[in-house]
Amino acid sequence: MTSPERIGPYRIERLLGTGSFATVWLGHDPVLDSRVAIKVLAENWHHDLRVRERFLDEARLLRRLDDERLIRVHAAGELADGRPYSVMAWADGGSLHDRLAAGPMPPTAALALLAEIAAGVAVLHRHGVVHRDLTPGNVLFRSGPDGERVLIADLGLAKALAAASGLTARAGTPGYMAPEQDDPLAVVDTRADVYGLGRLGLRLLGPVADAVAADGDADVDAATGTRRGVPAGAVAVLRRATAHRPADRYPDAAAFRAALRHAVTAPAGPPAVPPAGPVGAPPRRVRARVRPVARRRLGVLALGVLALAGAASTAGDGATGGRDTTSWTSGPVTVRLPPGWRAAGTGWAGRYGDDGRLEPALVVSPDPHRWAADPTVPGAFVGLSAGLAARTTPAGFVAERPHAACAATPVRRTRQAGVDWVVARFTCEQGRPEIVEAAGLAPGRAGLIYVQVTPPAGSRADFVDTLLAGVRVR
Repeated sequence: MTSPERIGPYRIERLLGTGSFATVWLGHDPVLDSRVAIKVLAENWHHDLRVRERFLDEARLLRRLDDERLIRVHAAGELADGRPYSVMAWADGGSLHDRLAAGPMPPTAALALLAEIAAGVAVLHRHGVVHRDLTPGNVLFRSGPDGERVLIADLGLAKALAAASGLTARAGTPGYMAPEQDDPLAVVDTRADVYGLGRLGLRLLGPVADAVAADGDADVDAATGTRRGVPAGAVAVLRRATAHRPADRYPDAAAFRAALRHAVTAPAGPPAVPPAGPVGAPPRRVRARVRPVARRRLGVLALGVLALAGAASTAGDGATGGRDTTSWTSGPVTVRLPPGWRAAGTGWAGRYGDDGRLEPALVVSPDPHRWAADPTVPGAFVGLSAGLAARTTPAGFVAERPHAACAATPVRRTRQAGVDWVVARFTCEQGRPEIVEAAGLAPGRAGLIYVQVTPPAGSRADFVDTLLAGVRVR
C-alpha cells in the first residue's frame, strides 16, 4: 500500500493499521503541532452508501459523546476521490492486543484494567448505544499528564439499541461475539457487550497458550481454567457475564463493573456460582429449537436502522397489550390506532426501569411484522422512558436523531392531548421517504414519550398530529 503524503492539511508519517472497512494513518497536525490518527474509508467500499454512512455515523457518534473514555474525533473531511475520513486522537500506547501478545498480566492488574474497560463501555450504554465488537484490538491506551488512559475505539459496528436488533447484519468477532449475534432474528442489546466484557476478562485472566506449552499447567487453576491468584468471586462474575442466555447475564456494563469490583474487594469466600467446568472454555454452540411463529415474534418489533431509540420487544415483563381494534396498551401507554392499523409489543428492548423490567413500548402499523424491514410499510414506534426524561429534554432527544442523509424541515411544536410535543420531519431519497421524530414529557413523572412515525404515502397533513393526539399515558 502506497502511503499518501498528505490527507487534507495533515502530513502522513506512517501506516497504523488496516481493517475490512478502513485504513488508519498516523498524521501530523501542523497547526497544533501534534500527532493524530486519520481513519479513511477503504477504496473497495467507496461506492457502498450503507458502509459510507456507517463510517460517518461512527465519527458523528464519537464527536457527540466526546468522553474521555472514548476515542475523541477532532474533525472530518473528504479525499479528492470522495472517500470520507475522520481525524481522531492518537492512542500512542497501542492496543490491548499488542500488550497481550507481549505476555500475561498479573491478575490484580488485569482485573483493574477490565474494570476500566467496563467503565468505558458503560459510557456507551448510558447513551443508549451498544458496541457489539469488544475485542483486544478495540481497547487502546493513550498517555497523559495524569497517567495512562484506557479508551474504547472502533465503533463502526456500534448502533443505537434499535438499530442493533436482529434485523441488522451479523456483526462481531468470533470468540468475543455473544451467541445471539449469530442469530439473524435475535434482539441484541447491552447484554451482548456484557458477554464481550466477560470474554475479554477470560482472555486477560486465562492461561496464555505459549506459557502453558512451555511450563505445563502449573499456573492454571484446574477447577476454573484461569491462572492462579484470580479471586473466586471474579471467576463467578465472568461466568455469569458469559452465560449463553442474555437473561442470565448482567444487564449492562455498569452492573458488570460493580459486580467485578465487589468480587475483587470482598473478603475471600466460596464462589457465588459453583464451578461447572473451565470458565475459560469457549461457549458451546447451542441452537435452541424455536417454532417459526416464535422466531418471527423475536424480530417483528425491532426498529430499522433509521431509528435511534430502542426496539420494541414481545417479552411480556408484566405489560399488557390491548386486544380491541381501536387502541393498544403497553403498561401505562395507550395508542389509538389509525383505521386499518394493528399493534404489537409490550416492552422497549434495552431500556429498563428502576424495577428491572423493560420500559413500555409498542409498534403500530398496517403490518407490524414488516414495518421494521420494509421501508414501504408505514408505521410508528411509541415508547415511554423515565430514564430518558432524567437524562435529556424532548428537544434534546429529537436533536440526537439528525438523519444526516435526509433533508430536514424546521422543528415545530404542537400540543396534543395535554402533551407538548417537539416534532422534526425528514424527507429522504433512499429508504423510507419520510421520517418524523417526536418527543414530549408525559403528565406527572411518567417519563419521556418518544414516537417515530413513517406516515402512509399521500396521507393528510395532520396525520402525525392525529396520531400524537391518540397517545395517552395514565
